Amino acid sequence: MSKQKRKEYTPEFKLEAVRLVTEQSYKVSEAARNLGISRDMLGRWIREQKNEGTDSFPGKGNMAPESEELRRLRKENKLLRQEREILKKAAAFFAKESI
Repeated sequence: MSKQKRKEYTPEFKLEAVRLVTEQSYKVSEAARNLGISRDMLGRWIREQKNEGTDSFPGKGNMAPESEELRRLRKENKLLRQEREILKKAAAFFAKESI
């Protein structure tokens, strides 16, 4: 059973597709049909461009700075919770041993 690979688009392609709608007054459905992509995908790209501005479409594996910081903080939080649990167990163990 072969897994179908998702088609990937370059940030330049996405920006040009968005420009067709925003600057050249194409309708979303018309631009999407001409480019061979879904209308929903193009709409998502347009929203991302509006929300993120110059940080939109960072590329594969590159997150927006806010997303990267959030990921890092969640990872750090998970590690700190694990360390706290280990210390709790060690404290309980030594408390039992001294009795």
